[in-house]
Amino acid sequence: MLAAFGVAGNPPVRIGGGMGTSWRAGDLVLKPADAELAELEWQAQLYAGLTGDGFRLARPRRAADGSVCAHGWSATEFVPGRHEPRRWPEIIAVGERFHSTLRAVPRPGFLAGRSSPWAASDRVAWGEAPLGAVPDTQYLRQLAAAVRPVTDASQLVHGDLTGNVLFHDQLPPAIIDLSPYWRPTAYASAVVVADALLFEGADDQLLRAVGHIADFGQYLVRALIFRIAAERLLSAGRSPDPRWAPTVDLACQLAIQG
Repeated sequence: MLAAFGVAGNPPVRIGGGMGTSWRAGDLVLKPADAELAELEWQAQLYAGLTGDGFRLARPRRAADGSVCAHGWSATEFVPGRHEPRRWPEIIAVGERFHSTLRAVPRPGFLAGRSSPWAASDRVAWGEAPLGAVPDTQYLRQLAAAVRPVTDASQLVHGDLTGNVLFHDQLPPAIIDLSPYWRPTAYASAVVVADALLFEGADDQLLRAVGHIADFGQYLVRALIFRIAAERLLSAGRSPDPRWAPTVDLACQLAIQG
């Protein structure tokens, strides 16, 4: 596999974070391919035509024979940087810059066939699958009751920015591990806010970073449905964290206020 990607002789070093399956070898980051071949090929073609404006990208690297997967592994360029806690406003801002470069990208066909817990939860959040598709919880019912229609157009977005932006002292932030969804860009920002409130100790002061987004409460309730539904599916229905109640209440209040 290392030879196929041109990094033979470079001892692989495990990289922390994420699913714990990524390794650095030379100038590459390698991990077991976690998407269908069609999605990996699409991403390689997409990134070949993108230029960063205020951000860097970890671009896919093809194997010597031109394939995007070799021996069950895929590769991206190594981009220097580090995860830093509590930089959510900057993550939201770099996500907005990234999404502005994706406006003209057509909807990829593979999205309709995905069946991961995250894809299933995203469909529940947007009313494309019933709430009963995930284990029941009062939080989900409360959030779903606050959902109202939104009018912003959908486009390609990175739906998991929170842990996938790296910071560097001299370079622009780097975006890694694209998780493609077809949703309004405000939803991607709302997922960052949901992650920060649910899992990372943020408080409602973070809402200042999204004050420019109209009807943000509607995107936040959907983002919370997405994250809580995925947690329920991945944990086989384990009881949800009672500490999430204030966040759910806050989102519902914002959604009702409009």
